[in-house]
Amino acid sequence: MTTSSYPDIRLLIANEWVEATDGKTIPVLNPATGKPIGNVAHAGIADLDRALAAAQRGFDAWRKVPAFERGAIMRRAANLLRERADDIARLLTLEQGKPLAQARAEALAGADIIDWFAAEGMRVYGRIVPSRNPAAQQLVLKEPVGPVAAFTPWNFPINQVVRKLAAALTTGCSFLCKAPEETPASPAALFQCFIDAGVPAGTVGLVFGDPHQISSYLIPHPVIRKVTFTGSTPVGKQLAALAGAHMKRVTMELGGHAPVIVAEDADVALAVAASGGAKFRNAGQVCISPTRFLVHNSIKEEFTRAMVAHAESLKIGDGLADGTTLGPLANPRRVAAMSQVVEDARAKGANVATGGQRVGTEGYFFAPTILADVPLDASVFNDEPFGPIAAIRGFDTLDEAIAEANRLPFGLAGYAFTRSIKNAHQLMHNVEVGMLWLNQPATPSAEMPFGGVKDSGYGSEGGPEALESYLNTKSVSLLGV
Repeated sequence: MTTSSYPDIRLLIANEWVEATDGKTIPVLNPATGKPIGNVAHAGIADLDRALAAAQRGFDAWRKVPAFERGAIMRRAANLLRERADDIARLLTLEQGKPLAQARAEALAGADIIDWFAAEGMRVYGRIVPSRNPAAQQLVLKEPVGPVAAFTPWNFPINQVVRKLAAALTTGCSFLCKAPEETPASPAALFQCFIDAGVPAGTVGLVFGDPHQISSYLIPHPVIRKVTFTGSTPVGKQLAALAGAHMKRVTMELGGHAPVIVAEDADVALAVAASGGAKFRNAGQVCISPTRFLVHNSIKEEFTRAMVAHAESLKIGDGLADGTTLGPLANPRRVAAMSQVVEDARAKGANVATGGQRVGTEGYFFAPTILADVPLDASVFNDEPFGPIAAIRGFDTLDEAIAEANRLPFGLAGYAFTRSIKNAHQLMHNVEVGMLWLNQPATPSAEMPFGGVKDSGYGSEGGPEALESYLNTKSVSLLGV
């Protein structure tokens, strides 16, 4: 097993790592053992005031840096992230649990995201509009909205930060992040890359502490002009309401419950390999994880057998151990939640084809689970499980499957497998999601929009669309004098 020391994490204010004013800390646990590995500073109001003042100063300096120079600094940060990827991955696995290979891939993907946004910032164009008055000139200017408050989750502690961070910085905004207390070291290492790359003091800031206290203080604060959040739909609605009360720009990337439609003509082996890999990535703790498997009745038994074989082939263990393909859940609450999901499904008539129970007594491991013949009233078909559970039920017509895919208020991601162009066309135009992958696992990239519809949020964290929410549009008309 690879070993790595874990540092105590402090607050990042004005490019300096500082203790909380009152010295308060929070323990950080390794989910593979359930034991403490370090501590993270717990910010109080005085610390937040210092961070906000630094963010304002950082914005005043960073917005004046030309886009070309901003991009160069960001690319330096991306290269540093690549150079440090192995060490950062070990920290990420220690605090979050995912297999080391997945952690390293997350760090490297983060560098690619930074590079793409660094270049895209050069294409934030205004325009000249022909005037009705020949003596006047009309301009449309794009300007950074201001200091950004970001709130990010523990399941992808680099990826979920870097999408927001890169979009904010490339447009000239400063960025103050409340990152997860469960996984503080990897985002801290990410931010250190930007400090070392040369961002002005206060351009980036990082705090930890009580989520409710921090969000209720930062969002209404006059320094903050934009709010971005990734997390559950109930919390997202609360934060969006608070931001709306103070007329703050908002991006919300919220919960999903991704359907997987496997049509009668699908390549079953491809469907199992693609959706099975996506299902058990990060132990199913992924907002775009496939969860509701809708399989044509003519191939349902074949698909179920293959999914069971895939699940049983996974190697459960510490993410730092060689060969591990399924790590622990994030905390004991997730283990309890998985047990409840399985028991509810079993009580309502589902068949537990494999898994369905906790593994071991140390750490937070849960067996990869396949539930077959799941009724629609089971909780797993209505509430996002956010764990290593795949629920399968059959359908007879594609219209029936699409109706079930659209039944819930969620609309983040979806998947479908078919060899038919006609089916593919029907699926792409009728499944109500922000992202749909056909005949492949999830392949999110910086250049494609990333976000949901309905209760899964609004706004994008990918593609050129991601930059719009960090920009103000100013209309200027200049009359010659």
